[in-house]
Amino acid sequence: MEPQRARPTLHIVLHRPEIPPNTGNVGRLCVAIGARLHVVHPIGFSMDERAVRRAGLDYWRHVDLVEHVDDEAFWRWASGRRVHLFSTRGAAAYTQCRFEAADVLVFGRETVGLPAELLERHGAWRIPMVEGPIRSLNLGNAVSVIAYEALRQSRPQLFG
Repeated sequence: MEPQRARPTLHIVLHRPEIPPNTGNVGRLCVAIGARLHVVHPIGFSMDERAVRRAGLDYWRHVDLVEHVDDEAFWRWASGRRVHLFSTRGAAAYTQCRFEAADVLVFGRETVGLPAELLERHGAWRIPMVEGPIRSLNLGNAVSVIAYEALRQSRPQLFG
């Protein structure tokens, strides 16, 4: 009997998040879609805080979580993988991106997004918005938009 092959895992990366409930919400999303959550330190809170668990409700213990001590550790892990960055400063709409099942989706801090040097080095995709007073979406909303598009493309059977 052949061993069962593991399904490729989508990787959601929060680069130095600052707001515990946003991380909790993204963690809950990761459980719902079978994705792995990566958190790149330093962060603005303790991962043990009640706020993170509260936002993730009772699902936090099910989050497939990887913590990277810093940028260097994360980029070592990401070497050789398909990495997509997302930013309000991205050049093209995320709908132009072709996603695969084990892609790495990187999102920046709630207040400042991703560092300019990362955007210059790797480029970024953006979520289109109408012109108005809103500068960006809530981090959890942005991650949801992108994650579900990545799933739609890489695992269309879920959307049958």
